[in-house]
Amino acid sequence: MNKTELIDAVAAATGHPKNLVKTILEAGFEETASALRRGEDVKVPGFGNYSVTRRSARTARNPRTGEVVQVAETKVVKFKAADAVNSSLNRR
Repeated sequence: MNKTELIDAVAAATGHPKNLVKTILEAGFEETASALRRGEDVKVPGFGNYSVTRRSARTARNPRTGEVVQVAETKVVKFKAADAVNSSLNRR
């Protein structure tokens, strides 16, 4: 599902106009990203938690040339789905 499909599905489920749903979802995505940039965790009960973790600096190898390169430390977003979401994936 892409962003447009998500907007269409939420608009259909709620009966709200697509432009309103789009504005609300975009604001929600932006606020989530802003909180993560500030180093805050984002917890959505019943859905999951977003957090920022650090990936340590490391030595890697360029697969094309075989050259050894240094990869700098980076921050990455981690998502852990709520138990309710995980269990719903295996219902029949």
